[in-house]
Amino acid sequence: MEDHLDASDKGITEYVTAMIGGQLFGLPIARVQDVFMPERMTRVPLSSDDVAGVLNLRGRIVTAIDMRARLGLPKNEDEGPPMAIGVDLRGESYGLLIDNIGEVLKLADDGCEVNPVNLDPRMAKMAGGVHRLDGQLMVVLDVDRVLEISPDKLAA
Repeated sequence: MEDHLDASDKGITEYVTAMIGGQLFGLPIARVQDVFMPERMTRVPLSSDDVAGVLNLRGRIVTAIDMRARLGLPKNEDEGPPMAIGVDLRGESYGLLIDNIGEVLKLADDGCEVNPVNLDPRMAKMAGGVHRLDGQLMVVLDVDRVLEISPDKLAA
């Protein structure tokens, strides 16, 4: 019985799912620190459009990243307040602003495919692969790539 349990747990990754601009995304749960509703965000002067601001989350300063802006999508005018997924990179805390949070999915690692050639280039540069689910494509976000600040963003 133990061998059966070990075999079933191999090659499984859990993903926190999120909707951004009608597209399903997944973040490996190992990279997710929090899921929260951002409150009292302070705009950062001279920051790029994709930096929505900073906020205090339980005593930590968190930089809020507007994922719609990062993906080159229009602002979401018709829905309620965004949700945020808290992640860390090199000791810094970030909140990725998303439209809606979904469920946690357990998916087999061998079901993850390389980015298809027809994947939107804005998504492809932040994607670590895709999972084909029933009727839709889940783009796996690579947190390191999402938070990468390129030299052209610093010059802006």
